[in-house]
Amino acid sequence: MHPFSNHIQLGYYGVLPFLACIFASLVIGINDALIQAFTFYSLGISAFCAGILWRPGEQSKTHAVMAVLLVIPFPLFAFVNTTVVLSYLAICYPVLLLFERGMPAWQNYHKDYHKMRFILTSVLFVTHLFMIAQQFELSRNI
Repeated sequence: MHPFSNHIQLGYYGVLPFLACIFASLVIGINDALIQAFTFYSLGISAFCAGILWRPGEQSKTHAVMAVLLVIPFPLFAFVNTTVVLSYLAICYPVLLLFERGMPAWQNYHKDYHKMRFILTSVLFVTHLFMIAQQFELSRNI
């Protein structure tokens, strides 16, 4: 068992609440509370993922700036439409993966971790697109 196996398991467990929100929206129907729960969880996870870029003594200035720039807008999200927030978050996950892959430490990560990060980024991007569509549908029906 390689040292990244715990990280991989936790990564897959972390996507379960996203999928639970999607499942709940299909079973009980979409509502504002469900979209807000999805959005708040996503804000927390994206901030957590941005922390990957904080590798003291190892990160470049670009990675340090990107880690901060990705989370600085979060307080402003209280004043914008949820669709804007979900769109921003949908873009953040691939950007985070791109920057993580550019770090020297990426080469030392196990290939299973690489695969997990790609799969999770893809799933999160698609789930965000789904919730954006749900948000449009909800706002159209109001």
